[in-house]
Amino acid sequence: MDRSVTGIHGRRKSMLRRLASAAVAMLAVTFLCVPPAAALALPTPKDLTAFLDLECFKTSPYQPPATTLTVRHINPVLSNLPIETVTLGQREQLCVPVAKNTQVPPSPALDFIKYIDLACYKISGTTVTTGLVLSHLNPLFQTLPRTQISMNTPQQLCVPVIKNNVVPPAEVLSLVRHIDLKCYGITPNNPLNQQLSLRQLNPVLTPVIPTHGAQVLYARQLCVPVQKAGDNIPAAVFNIVRWIDLEKFDLATPALPTVSLTLRHINPVLAGLPIEQATLTGASQLALPVAKNGNFPPG
Repeated sequence: MDRSVTGIHGRRKSMLRRLASAAVAMLAVTFLCVPPAAALALPTPKDLTAFLDLECFKTSPYQPPATTLTVRHINPVLSNLPIETVTLGQREQLCVPVAKNTQVPPSPALDFIKYIDLACYKISGTTVTTGLVLSHLNPLFQTLPRTQISMNTPQQLCVPVIKNNVVPPAEVLSLVRHIDLKCYGITPNNPLNQQLSLRQLNPVLTPVIPTHGAQVLYARQLCVPVQKAGDNIPAAVFNIVRWIDLEKFDLATPALPTVSLTLRHINPVLAGLPIEQATLTGASQLALPVAKNGNFPPG
């Protein structure tokens, strides 16, 4: 072959190699410069609490291993109440997130709310007889008049769990695992008398429990935030969960599917407890967000 032709082919191959190398380099730079996916921002206390509605289902009976916990109140209104040691009794309910009527919680609150599942266990404790004024936080009920109640004797401790081993994203888990609510019986037991449509938000239950009507009846409990001894709550999370106050009302619904689940504790203090089997046997209560004595969540 003519040397000039050979030289041309050589120069072409060299140029192609240089172009290929440049393309690879550009792809590498592009890959390295792609920013990581943004971490999910924490919701404001106001957004999380205002749209936190939990439908509470009766569960099949279950008695956890003997477990004694020391809890303290973390909401500013009740910080003067004494620290108390309680023992977990029989599991009575599983409370799961729902949306009312056509409401959709705002983002990023929705990303957290849909993973708030609380298993409620019977407890006993000291009667505190504390007078409070409750205001509804959810926009649907904000126009309802405030109510005066007496918060009396502790009846339940509701603690965070996951269903069927469906673990929420890390940022979500870092918050929901620290939600502990101590539920007190209240008087008077005034009726709310509201007709609602309830829609499941958690991905485990959305395919199996249909949207359904519900009649909200009598107020029974006030569930207030506490911290268990040994649970080191990050400051940013603490400043959100301390504002979660839920008033529980009796609920009447049509017959709903029976659902069998496995529950696993996610709070660090209870993570060593065994996995539980739970069958949901019917919705019995609806927990609605409230503020106490005009102390509203910031945000």
